[in-house]
Amino acid sequence: MALHHLLILTRHPDDYRARIEAAGLPDLAIVAASDVADGLARGAHCDLLLGDPTRVKEALPHLSRLVWTQLTWAGVEPMLDPALRRDYVLTNIRGVFGPLMSEYVFGYLLAIERKIVPRLESQRAGRWDATLPGTLQGKTLGLVGVGSIGAHLAATGKHFGMRVHGYTRSSRDCRHVDRYFHGSEKATFARDVDYLVAVLPNTHDTAAIVDAEMFGALPARAVVVNVGRGRTIDEAVLVSALTEGRLAGAVLDVFPEEPLPESSPFWSTPNTYITSHTSAPSFPADIVGVFVENYRRFHRGETLLHRVDFERGY
Repeated sequence: MALHHLLILTRHPDDYRARIEAAGLPDLAIVAASDVADGLARGAHCDLLLGDPTRVKEALPHLSRLVWTQLTWAGVEPMLDPALRRDYVLTNIRGVFGPLMSEYVFGYLLAIERKIVPRLESQRAGRWDATLPGTLQGKTLGLVGVGSIGAHLAATGKHFGMRVHGYTRSSRDCRHVDRYFHGSEKATFARDVDYLVAVLPNTHDTAAIVDAEMFGALPARAVVVNVGRGRTIDEAVLVSALTEGRLAGAVLDVFPEEPLPESSPFWSTPNTYITSHTSAPSFPADIVGVFVENYRRFHRGETLLHRVDFERGY
């Protein structure tokens, strides 16, 4: 059997290398680096690549023998640059971010319903606050996108007694979604949503899919959460809706431009929680499990999991 050479390009290359070596994969030699130039100096001969998309994008032109790349992210936007080569198999990570995303999303939903921030402010002011909390039970969770992450969010919503609606292009196979909406049904989908959660990839079809029509149909009590990609939401419309009190709030982890510029209106938009693209980090323990399974399939000549379609963008 031919020996394969893997180049690891990540923030924590030694952790990835140790975990992959512990898996005892056959016929595999490994070069690991955090710096792309260093990795290429020692691993330009590699036919396999595991890495963060930004590092992978930089390394691609210099790996003449490359046949397969495993990304450490779910998002693949850097790899879709039309100037980049596509003469290799690209796989991403799916199925591991659902639990992390649920922790993030429902952490904020529970904080909002249970009024955690106001109660902390009351505590600091030495003020007894007997305001009754809200509850997620009976509320409607509206998912824009019901892929593997959306499906996990749907199941978590059901755990808290929520109704779950899904707006998708065509899929309707998640058993935890009570009702699906498609295409021109944006307003109907949004009309009774309490928490709208966008969890879509960045593609031509998803750009600004959460638009004025969808925002306009949301009730004033609604909170918008974006954990997918920044470009899927019309930011200007969202800022206006929050500023004018036509929405109750927003939780935003992703933005078209990151880091979020100091000039962004979101920093001062009322009732807005901002985090720095940290809702579902790529932990080596999770990523290596996917890579190991895919390498075993690759070694046996089988179809790889989570293969990316360059034209569709996911």
